[in-house]
Amino acid sequence: MAAKQKKSVTYSWQGKDKSGNISKGKIDATDIATAKALLRKQGILPKKVAKESSGSLFSDKSKPIKPLDIAYFTRQIATMMRAGVPLLQGMDIVANGVEKTKVKELIHDIRASVNGGQDFAASLADHPKYFDELYCSLVSAGEQSGALETMLDRIATYKEKVESLKKKIKKAMTYPAAVLVVGIIVSAILLVKVVPQFESVFSSFGAELPAFTQFVVGLSEFAQTYWFIALIGIMLIGFSFVKMKEKSQKFADFIDRAVLKLPVLGEILHKAAIARFARTLSTTFAAGVPLVNALDSASGAAGNVVYRTAIIQIRNGVSTGQSLQNAVTMTGVFPNMAIQMIAIGEEAGSLDGMLDKVASFYEEEVDNAVDNLSSLMEPMIMAVLGILVGGLVIAMYLPIFQLGNVV
Repeated sequence: MAAKQKKSVTYSWQGKDKSGNISKGKIDATDIATAKALLRKQGILPKKVAKESSGSLFSDKSKPIKPLDIAYFTRQIATMMRAGVPLLQGMDIVANGVEKTKVKELIHDIRASVNGGQDFAASLADHPKYFDELYCSLVSAGEQSGALETMLDRIATYKEKVESLKKKIKKAMTYPAAVLVVGIIVSAILLVKVVPQFESVFSSFGAELPAFTQFVVGLSEFAQTYWFIALIGIMLIGFSFVKMKEKSQKFADFIDRAVLKLPVLGEILHKAAIARFARTLSTTFAAGVPLVNALDSASGAAGNVVYRTAIIQIRNGVSTGQSLQNAVTMTGVFPNMAIQMIAIGEEAGSLDGMLDKVASFYEEEVDNAVDNLSSLMEPMIMAVLGILVGGLVIAMYLPIFQLGNVV
């Protein structure tokens, strides 16, 4: 059995070039001796060669691999192969141009497997954290059909579209959540630091405080006494929510159904799920994957239990001889416009192209809805902050106003 190939690491070097000028840079090699040998081949006399330090919290080594990194890798490999560059050489070129260390190491691992005689799809499948079953299946189909560069180009487009859609959804959900958190923090600071100053002034009045002021003062006293317990409680609730969503499928399904019923945001999530379904089905069907198998892939990429269940129902209908249009209609989940475009695609024999148009339409709808949500949220945010902060200020000044009226 052949010995396992060593991983390449990055070395910083300093030395003299052929002209005798001092130069420095970085090079990838399996060890220092190999690094020095590679530098000599390039006409550089190395003086110092040292492994790059990765101790910093913010170093490149600590940066995780993101789905967008995989999309960029796929796009670059597709471009290299389209230009006639062999796969192994293309991976070398891409790895040398990557700045993120973990991505570089991942490419080197894949290259070593391919160089050892393993298929590209099988080499990718060795890293399921970054390359899911859908990705590997499409690459395998591309290898078998002899059109790997075309398939990689389709996968790259698919990944880019999906990640763009996820980014828009995160933007829609993050904005109101961030404002709510800021409002709570500002209110907490006022209750813990500002209200007690007024309370000491009120104690010298010798008169009964207004009910609203008494409520805020009581809230302030509670916050001062139990703020640490409240903070731990909020953290525990958040942690428990995340863990329950991970461990309990029933709870995760309940959350999936609940978010779809939210005003404004629920509509965005509906459109995003339709776009994801159409995009996945279009990409897999265009790659020559049978419709039933393509629907399996689409159900796995649905991202929401309501649409996952609906797509499984569609797959079962299609496998028993139903047309895709009828099977989609029977779910009662998809809008009439999407159903009609699917019907046209079936009749014209261009289902993948029509599904691509459906995906593009709903992706644009999500984009517009997110922009509209941001515009709608601005006055609502001002109202919420005004009620939180303004309410506390009014509660503190009510006794002073009443005292002025008495005088």
